[in-house]
Amino acid sequence: MAESAVAAMITAVPRLSRVRSDVRSLATAPSYRRCCRWRNGATLSPSPMGGWSLMPVRHSTPKWFSRVQLHLGNIRCSPFIKGIAMTSHAERFATSQWTAGIIGLGYVGLPLAVAASRKGLGVIGFDLSAPLTAALMEGRSHVGDVSDSELGRALDDGAVFTADAARLAEADAIFICVPSPLGRNRQPDLSFIESAAETVATVVRPGQLISLESTTYPGSTEDILVPAVEKAGLTVDVDVFVAFSPERVSPGDQLKTADIPKVVGGVSALSGEVAAAAYGRLVPSVHLVSSARAAEMAKLLENTYRAVNIGLINEMAQLAHELDIDIWEVVDAAATKPFGFQAFYPGPGVGGHCIPLDPQYLAWRAREANFTTRFIDTAEQVNSHMPGYVASRVVDILNDRGLPVFGTEILAVGIAYKPDVADDRESASLHVIDELKARGAKVSVFDPLVGADRIRRHDLVPVDEGDDLSRFTMAVVLTDHRVIDYDKIAAQVGVVFDTRGMYRRIGSTAANVHHL
Repeated sequence: MAESAVAAMITAVPRLSRVRSDVRSLATAPSYRRCCRWRNGATLSPSPMGGWSLMPVRHSTPKWFSRVQLHLGNIRCSPFIKGIAMTSHAERFATSQWTAGIIGLGYVGLPLAVAASRKGLGVIGFDLSAPLTAALMEGRSHVGDVSDSELGRALDDGAVFTADAARLAEADAIFICVPSPLGRNRQPDLSFIESAAETVATVVRPGQLISLESTTYPGSTEDILVPAVEKAGLTVDVDVFVAFSPERVSPGDQLKTADIPKVVGGVSALSGEVAAAAYGRLVPSVHLVSSARAAEMAKLLENTYRAVNIGLINEMAQLAHELDIDIWEVVDAAATKPFGFQAFYPGPGVGGHCIPLDPQYLAWRAREANFTTRFIDTAEQVNSHMPGYVASRVVDILNDRGLPVFGTEILAVGIAYKPDVADDRESASLHVIDELKARGAKVSVFDPLVGADRIRRHDLVPVDEGDDLSRFTMAVVLTDHRVIDYDKIAAQVGVVFDTRGMYRRIGSTAANVHHL
């Protein structure tokens, strides 16, 4: 391990003569007093970090030969031979056995832990919730995309889940997977990331990679993680490597964490290369960008692109209704073009942990730079208006039948933010329900995935799958779970308003179904 590193160093720096003593015996020398010496006076000696330092001892040593470290078989060096260091550090993560430490064991962190275990790496998962980590150690997963059997295999392979942050010091790479919500006035709330950084500062040690996966605005990794490392008395690129690689989890989809390519950017070229090598052990492909800031903005672009296009199609849906045109037919027709068009479909708004939030991180950062994000702001206005628009359409449909909305029994079908998941965070469905209740409607909810207990937490009345639905005057499809019997709903309820196009997809010809 040490032989090839020193050989490469000697080749790259012609002024150094050959090592007098055998490198192999030196690398295994039990005494810290032993070292080897070049004829120009430089010495290779053990460093306090358990590695080896090549240091000049004569004033005649060239300035460029300021510092070279051989640490755990890898070189850390001045910019003169940084290329050697980059290759050596990256090789350690690319080829050696190492342990992944994960901060935050939610919908991002737990799948990452399982993916790392499946790749044969050690896993130490940390979360502030002791009951949560205890449940995980018993093989009980709280994340829909991680089954109990998958979690069990990770435990069998030695994965550890703990509320003891000190265990993170045992990891070779620490991945931060904590929430990054919006706070008051829809401004970024970085408190979870800052708390994780404080935890890192207490456990970080030389040789570790620290990678932030939580979505945030450009500059956050440099502004938060680098000071945390320095607070611990360490130096980035000399002792520790820092990078950003945004999570790309899509709950409920077939693609798993281990199947999705990763964007990686370091706070320096060296940190980026090391992080890319580490992620190369976890995912099929890695796209390395020039900086953490570029990676941070790439994530925000991905979800801003979606938010803006959803806003566009939601506005087109409103226009199509005014023109008495079927927007679903229009989108299907446009989608036949094999280039230059990607189909987006309208709905009651946007929800979840990404689309409603991430563009606001970018817009906030833009305002800090005195830049106006007109597309983001317009899409936000359109999408946030959709729940009210849906409620107004419900009123119109009822009024056309000579019925008031006040006091009318309405069944809301689905409160999850997307189909086939049990997650109702930031769900547009809940906003639609609030709008209907504000107009006096009596709203009950049927969502077989979210479940009755969580529905009750929203002060809503749950409906079971076997219940008779004939008491409802109207049903509003807000989330298009595939497990729902939509034909039954149309058969038992007087009128249906489908905001998701589900009845078109199942080929229903029910005459009492209205479309967004």
